[in-house]
Amino acid sequence: MSDSETMPPATAPEAPGSAPALPKEALEIASGYAFTGPALDLGALLWDGVCLPDAQVRIPLPMLNRHGLVAGATGTGKTKTLQLIAEQLSAQGVPVFLADIKGDVSGISAPGQPHDKVRSRSEDVHQQWAATGFPAEFYALGGIGHGIPVRATITAFGPLLLSKVLQLNQTQEQSLGLIFHYADQKGLELVDLKDLRAVVTFLTSDEGKSELKNIGGLSTATAGVILRSLTAFEAQGMADFFGEPEFDTADLMRTASDGRGIVSVLELPAVQDKPALFSTFLMWLLADLFHDLPEVGDADKPKLVFFFDEAHLLFHDASKAFLDSITQTVRLIRSKGVGVFFVTQTPKDVPSDVLAQLGNRVQHALRAFTPDDQKALKATVKTFPDSAYDLEELLTGLGTGEAVVTVLSEKGAPTPVAATRLRAPESLMGPIEPTALDEAVKGSPLHGRYAQAVDRESAYEKLNASRGAKGPDEMKAPPRKAAPKEEPSVVEQVVGSGMFKSLARSLGTQIGREITRSIFGTAKRRR
Repeated sequence: MSDSETMPPATAPEAPGSAPALPKEALEIASGYAFTGPALDLGALLWDGVCLPDAQVRIPLPMLNRHGLVAGATGTGKTKTLQLIAEQLSAQGVPVFLADIKGDVSGISAPGQPHDKVRSRSEDVHQQWAATGFPAEFYALGGIGHGIPVRATITAFGPLLLSKVLQLNQTQEQSLGLIFHYADQKGLELVDLKDLRAVVTFLTSDEGKSELKNIGGLSTATAGVILRSLTAFEAQGMADFFGEPEFDTADLMRTASDGRGIVSVLELPAVQDKPALFSTFLMWLLADLFHDLPEVGDADKPKLVFFFDEAHLLFHDASKAFLDSITQTVRLIRSKGVGVFFVTQTPKDVPSDVLAQLGNRVQHALRAFTPDDQKALKATVKTFPDSAYDLEELLTGLGTGEAVVTVLSEKGAPTPVAATRLRAPESLMGPIEPTALDEAVKGSPLHGRYAQAVDRESAYEKLNASRGAKGPDEMKAPPRKAAPKEEPSVVEQVVGSGMFKSLARSLGTQIGREITRSIFGTAKRRR
């Protein structure tokens, strides 16, 4: 008879650390997870190939704002782990943000379907499984796809994040920062792409050269490169992501009427071919939260847990300034009650300065088919505390829905490394029907606020109005998707006029003083 068959069922939270039937090594590991306060239940301990359901592996709820990493090869169950954690956070009143890259997370809003695999897993880990749907909102970048549109103004997005999207080099990134500073000082609000192009076009025109000289370090050639990058970017259909109404990240921190946290799902299948854009937009959401939220210190539970999927895309080809800003944001946002979980294939995808701040780790199986795979495996093992397991062997032998776990205890110390058979999510493991998704979007109280794009007066319109002599029809902004080769000539006629300088100078710096920028250069919204 196996050990698991001789053990009595756990009857109280303190049972994991005191179950006498556990092998000595397993008992030592289990004692590290015998928390007394509220916690999330991940699953049951695996030892010597046997699942020990009386040894439950958990994460203390207050430690969820100490950040985390969910890693593993494709197909090992990372998405289901996110779903499992998100469900339990929601149940304990904590709002959650999830990015849905492949379109299979929408099922969190619907009850799961019982079947043999779910029954077997719940029996293995002593889980009282019950089909349950959770309150959810669905969003889409720029309204492309199924979801409430999420937009940002160019001013709020800031030069550092925009440089990442435009794939500018370090010199061009610094120059774009000077252009933003110029617009801030002149009170020229940059709502959408045509606003920024209008300002850059002026600075590269004959009339704007004197203004350009006042912006230290910005050359005509570099400004021209930025202008061409903006034009190409818009020609690729990217204009819809920028504009108003701008998304208020406070809407990610709501709870439902029954007290459960709302799970905000950003639907990304329609833009998954634009990884630099959506990964940078995720960082904007996080930076905006950091900018707006007050300090709360160590709270009883997080105000929000933010899952950053496909995290390697964020760090790929990132400048030093960009990486430094990520590191600082992750370090400081904890005290504002926000936990961040990076989701990727291996820990080496995350820079060491960021990885060092991720206190909670759920590592699914890794492959070791190639020399590069083997290097990644060895590097992953080195990121874990010393353990009683042979981690190299264990990480290549884990099944789907199994993981190696270490988290922060209630006292903030790392728990012992625990091989874990994870619980089954209680919501639907797969997407809901498109019609149900559309109904949920249109039925949301936020739909009316964000659905319709608004093009109010901003930098382009102010520059256009400076011409004065044209009629209303001629002063309208061109269509958002006008041919790029035609629009710059129109803008150039506007901003190239001598009247622009007096207008820009007369605007002064009153509005500019209201634009304060955060670590990423993102702007504080005026609410």
